[in-house]
Amino acid sequence: MANNIHSSSASTVEQDPSAKKPGGWRAIKYILGNETFEKLASMSLISNITVYLQTNYNLGGVLLVNIVTIWSGSSNITSLLGAFVSDAYLGRFRTLLVGSIASLLGMLIMTLTAGIHQLRPSSCSDPPNCPQPQGWQFCVLFAALTLLSIGAGGIRPCNIAFGADQFDTTTEKGRAQLESFFNWWYFSFTVALVVVLTGVVYIQTNVSWVLGFAIPTACLAFSITLFLLGRRCYIYIKPAGSVFSDMAKVVVAACRKRCFSVEPGCEHNYYDPPLMIKLKRTNRFKCLDRAALITEPSHELQEQGTPKNGWRLCSLQQVEQLKCLIAILPVCVSGIACFISMDQQNTFGILQAIQMNKSVGPHFKMPPAWMNITSMLALSLWILIYERLYIPVATKIAGKVKRLTLQQRIKTGIVMSILCMLVAGSVEKRRRELALKHDSFVSPMSLLILLPQYALSGLTEAFAAVAIMEFFTNQMPESMRTVAGAAFFLSLSVASYVSSLVINIIHRVTKRTGNSPWLGGHDLNKNRLDYYYYIIAGLGAVNFVYFSFFASHFVVNTTVAETG
Repeated sequence: MANNIHSSSASTVEQDPSAKKPGGWRAIKYILGNETFEKLASMSLISNITVYLQTNYNLGGVLLVNIVTIWSGSSNITSLLGAFVSDAYLGRFRTLLVGSIASLLGMLIMTLTAGIHQLRPSSCSDPPNCPQPQGWQFCVLFAALTLLSIGAGGIRPCNIAFGADQFDTTTEKGRAQLESFFNWWYFSFTVALVVVLTGVVYIQTNVSWVLGFAIPTACLAFSITLFLLGRRCYIYIKPAGSVFSDMAKVVVAACRKRCFSVEPGCEHNYYDPPLMIKLKRTNRFKCLDRAALITEPSHELQEQGTPKNGWRLCSLQQVEQLKCLIAILPVCVSGIACFISMDQQNTFGILQAIQMNKSVGPHFKMPPAWMNITSMLALSLWILIYERLYIPVATKIAGKVKRLTLQQRIKTGIVMSILCMLVAGSVEKRRRELALKHDSFVSPMSLLILLPQYALSGLTEAFAAVAIMEFFTNQMPESMRTVAGAAFFLSLSVASYVSSLVINIIHRVTKRTGNSPWLGGHDLNKNRLDYYYYIIAGLGAVNFVYFSFFASHFVVNTTVAETG
C-alpha cells in the first residue's frame, strides 16, 4: 500500500515563457475539447463497428466478435508503447499530437472502405451463404484498424496524465481540482457523444456509411486544431526517461542478489544517490530492495559513485518506482474482471439488438448502436448527481467535504457489472424464446428491453472505471502518471483478450459436447448466449469476493508523489 508523500514538480516543468499562468482549468478546456472530439471520432466507430462489419463485410459469429474484441484490446495495449515513447522521448504533448494524427489517417482509410465498394466484398443476397472478404480487403481493413490502435496508444495514456499535469497537487485546492477533473473528464466528452453520436450513428445506419465516417474524421481534424490552439496554456513535463527499462533492471538485479538478506537487523548499504525529487522509501516488497544493495563496492561502483552496470545495481528510486506499479496490480486484476462485462455490450449486446424489433413508433426504426447511448447517459447522469447533488448535501450534513471512498465506488461498480450480466441473460433468454416461437430470425421483442443492461453497463463504468483510473493516477508519482494511464488501458486490453479467450473456449467446448454451440454463427437463435452471460456474472461474483477480502486492502485514498 502506498504512503502519503508530498509532491513537487517544479524542477521538471518546462513552461512557455510567453504564457503568464499556464495550467489549471484554463489549459484543461483545450485538453477536454481535444478529448471530446477525439472520442467522438473513435466512439462513432467503436459503437457501430459490429454493425458495419456485419452489413458491409458479411462477417458474423465468433469471427466478428473476435475481430472487434481483439482490435479493442490492441487499441488499449498500445498504450504501453505510447507511455514508453512519451516518458522516454517525445513527452506527453507530442505523443498526443502524433497519436491524433495516426487516428486521423486510420479514420480516412475507414472512410475509403465505405466509399469504394471494391475494398469490400459484394453485398449478401443469400444469408448465411454470404461472400467473404478477400485477403487484400482484410489487409486494407486491418491497416485502418492498426492506425487507429496506434493513435489510441498515443492518446489514451497521455490525455489523462497531461490533464493531471495542469494542477498543482502540493495544495489542497489542486488535489480537489484533480479529483473533480477525473469526473468532468468523463462527463464532458460523454455529454457531447450523447448529443452527436445519435446523429452520426443514425447517418451511418440509415443514410450513408461514407458520410457517417466522414463526419467523425472531420471532428478528429478539428480536435487536433483545438489541441494546438491551447499549446501556450499548457504546463509541459520534460521526458525524463522511461521507467519500464528501469523496472526490468530492478527485477534482474534483485534476482542476481536473491541470496542476500534484506531482513531487519542486518547491516545494509544501499545505493541511494541524492536527487532533487525522489520517492519516499517504503517497507513493502522488501525482496526488491536487493536490487539497490551494494555487496561489492569496488566491482559495482565507479570512482564517481555511479553504478558500473545498471542491470546489477539500481537506485532505491528505481526500486520504489517498481513497487508503485506492483502495488496497483491486485486492483488491476479486479478491474479486468469488472471490465469484461462492459465489453459484452459492444459485441453481443449489439448482435442482440440486430435480432430484435427495432421499431419505435409507426415510422421510426432505432439503429442498434444507439443502445450504447444509454450507457453514456447513465454514466453522465450519475456523475452529475454525484458532483452537483451528493457531494454538496453530504458535505453540508457532515460539516466537511464528503465523498464516496474508492473502495465503495469500486465495490458498487462490481455489483453493477454482475447485475448487468444477470439482466442481459434474462433478456436474451426471453428474446430467443419469442423468436423461436414465431419461427423468425428477428424476435418480436422490442430492443428497448435492452436499455436496463446498457444502463447498468454505464453505471459499472461510472463507479468502477472512474474510481480505478483515479486510484492508478493517485498511486503513481507525477513522473509515472503516463504509466498509470497505460496501466488503466492495459486492464481494458487484458479484459478484451480474456473475453475473447472465454468466448473461444466456450464455443469449442459446447460445440463438441452439445447439439449446437452456445456461441458462434450468424443466428443467435441457434445459440445460448444467455448461458454465456450467466458465466460472466459468476466471474463477477468471484471478483466481488476477491476485491472485498484481498484487493481492497491495497486501495488507499491518499496521493503518492515525490519529495524534494
